Amino acid sequence: MKEKTKCKPSQDCESCSDSKSCSEDEKKAHREKMVGEKLSHIDHRIMVMSGKGGVGKSTVAVNLAVSFARKGYEVGILDADIHGPNIPKMLGLDHSRLIGTPQGILPVPFYSNLKVLSIAFMLPETDSPVVWRGPMKHGVFQQFLGEVEWGDLDYLIVDLPPGTGDEPLSIAHLIGEVDASVIVTTPQEVALLDSRKAVVFSRMVHVPVAGIVENMSGFPCPHCGKEIDLFKIGGGEKAARELQVPFLGRIPLDPQIVKNCDQGNPFVAANPDSTAAKAFTEISDRIENFVNPSGKEERQSFFQQPLSSGKEGKASEAR
Repeated sequence: MKEKTKCKPSQDCESCSDSKSCSEDEKKAHREKMVGEKLSHIDHRIMVMSGKGGVGKSTVAVNLAVSFARKGYEVGILDADIHGPNIPKMLGLDHSRLIGTPQGILPVPFYSNLKVLSIAFMLPETDSPVVWRGPMKHGVFQQFLGEVEWGDLDYLIVDLPPGTGDEPLSIAHLIGEVDASVIVTTPQEVALLDSRKAVVFSRMVHVPVAGIVENMSGFPCPHCGKEIDLFKIGGGEKAARELQVPFLGRIPLDPQIVKNCDQGNPFVAANPDSTAAKAFTEISDRIENFVNPSGKEERQSFFQQPLSSGKEGKASEAR
């Protein structure tokens, strides 16, 4: 059923005084139109996934988003982990709140070219749990994609919860054309088993797999510099080869990554010359080449302090 012409493109049905006269099919058509309109301003949509928890997926998502922003791209990061939203904490935005305008909800800026959205910005307390079933989560994703003023973005990074359940299905359905999924794993066998399922899931929902990232891959001894294989090395690369998907790279285990995450200070900005930061940058380059194979668009990168936090020690964006 076609959407009524009287509907305002930027107004959701819940706030519309005429919505009582609309059928459920008309409301659905209007919501889908709003999502389509917002997504038309986003060039590339990337899902960051993992088969299981504890592999550093959110850490990878944050540092990839910051890497793209440091190159001068307009970037958004959507925290789609409804029950465990960690993105605001990792960016030092955990005390921020969303602002509503007549045009829609405004995401929280980190840099002027990096916008963040998370259910955490709407919770009354940090420890408040979100106790929702699947349809409720689908509804909030529809709002996040259709009622939020993302503006014109080069990249939207979606940080999904672990597994292949409601959230990945909802995001894949709502976005429709996801440019790529990035699968994060550690070299451990149990993590690799689940990461393989994430690859198969992506294929089932017709999402191209940009590749596998092997996180926590080796630990350089701080005393002698020799690499210690705490969680093995090479498992992610082997899985990528067997599943015939690209291997995006290895990120070594660096204690400073944990420290920076806890401080809300992205690692790639705080330690741009470190081995791990260079690995993140190379992985972002490979993803960029995957979603835009015709060639990179030249961007002017720039220095910039985070907008939403006055914490000392936050790194500037690289010029």
